[in-house]
Amino acid sequence: MSADVRQLEIPTTGKTNERPGTRAVAKHVRMSASKVRVVLDLIRNKDVATADEILRFSEREAAEVVRKVLRSAVANAEHNDEQIPEDLFVSACFADEGKTLRRMRPRARGRASRIRKRSCHVTVIVSRMPEREIERRRAKEATRPGSRAARRAGQQAAEERKRRVRRSRQEAAAPEEEHDHDHEGHDHEGHDHEHPVTDAEVAVDDAIGSEAEPGEETTAEAPEASTEEILEAEEAADIVDEDGPGNAVAEDEEK
Repeated sequence: MSADVRQLEIPTTGKTNERPGTRAVAKHVRMSASKVRVVLDLIRNKDVATADEILRFSEREAAEVVRKVLRSAVANAEHNDEQIPEDLFVSACFADEGKTLRRMRPRARGRASRIRKRSCHVTVIVSRMPEREIERRRAKEATRPGSRAARRAGQQAAEERKRRVRRSRQEAAAPEEEHDHDHEGHDHEGHDHEHPVTDAEVAVDDAIGSEAEPGEETTAEAPEASTEEILEAEEAADIVDEDGPGNAVAEDEEK
């Protein structure tokens, strides 16, 4: 797409001193007007940023002079007319003939030839672009990734998303606070809310109950004796009684 601004409301015909916009003039530039006009044709109807870029990389000597005049016109529009530099474009630019200095050059046979040192007056006029053109360019700039407008739009979207999240959290926290307040009121009235016992709590209670307390002593129960073992124990006791110490003394007296 061409970088030329679609002029819809700004006239480009008529007297040069009656054209609307903010202007800057460089007078008595020691350069011919024909050389400057070649450069002015490159930036006519271009927006300020594009015109400055063209003049910056141009190899002609007149481009440096025209660039200074352009920057002066933009500064005048910004400080005097309170215009936004991004919304300006070069609505008109021209170079008028200035004073010509005549010098002489010696030639053969005592003659002299004339040297004409020409000058010009460079004028650059910047104006605000039409509203439809400004909106179209801003929309295009916003869609370009990495641009200032795209970053600004991303920041605004992020801030709006943060506000929505904060608002939703506040709305979600409000019912919970009301529910807690209702529970506290029921407790003050004497209604106890019993919570259901979970499986984990039951397992912990069983483990604690199975352990012996520190003060308690555990006694091991002896296994019950069988009938045969009891009879054998009684027979052993009778044998001991028969062979006791009394019988041994009686046998000695008999001897």
